[in-house]
Amino acid sequence: MSFEIKLPLFEGPFDLMLFFIERDELDIYDIPIFKITQDFLDYLHHLEKMEIEVASEFILFAATLMKIKSRMLLPRPELNEEGEEIDPREELIRNLLEYKKYKSVIEELSQMEYDQLHKEKRGNVLEEFYSLSSGENVDAEMQHLDLYKLLKVFQKKMAQLAAREEETKHTVIQYPYTIEQQKDFVLEKVSLKKKMPFSYFIEYKADKIFVIYTFLAILELLQLSKVTIVIGEGFNNFWVEHTEPVEAA
Repeated sequence: MSFEIKLPLFEGPFDLMLFFIERDELDIYDIPIFKITQDFLDYLHHLEKMEIEVASEFILFAATLMKIKSRMLLPRPELNEEGEEIDPREELIRNLLEYKKYKSVIEELSQMEYDQLHKEKRGNVLEEFYSLSSGENVDAEMQHLDLYKLLKVFQKKMAQLAAREEETKHTVIQYPYTIEQQKDFVLEKVSLKKKMPFSYFIEYKADKIFVIYTFLAILELLQLSKVTIVIGEGFNNFWVEHTEPVEAA
């Protein structure tokens, strides 16, 4: 079996570096890379002596420190495009500052979460008790019942049964319209004035079913080329126009 041990103080290599800097009161903008590298390696050797598996990120960070140390030992420093000397520690310092900023925010949020969790919430004690118990007990809904409530529900249901005289009946009513009747009706109206607005049929009889059957009849007449439709102004406004039969040549 393998065991994973999480150090409470150093959750990552940057956390360990900040510890060394704060412990020795070092300037984070001018890190003594020789000393800090030695401290970091001593810490890793100490973990190995305790037979604690060292995380790969710590090993990678140690290699990065040794690389920076070797670059600083070179007699000829590296120069940028402007001819200025490049500090090998520049990227390390930038990453440390970024990590320190986020760590301070996380610590503040953790403290806020801790304070919030330890505050007592106001509320109904009995209601909270039922709420907590319902999550653990499958029969929790039965805790709200007592004999008086059961009798009241039974009495109410019996009163409803006694008040009901007969069963509910559904009556199907046949509409007094057919598509054929409405087709004849539409042809009769448009033959008198040649052109009739659809609003006329709505005003003729303010019945929803009548209007629906009339509209379906107009669609069939349109398909049979007995009427045509002329779009009018405004929404849902059109004219129904009678079509003259075409004589055969």
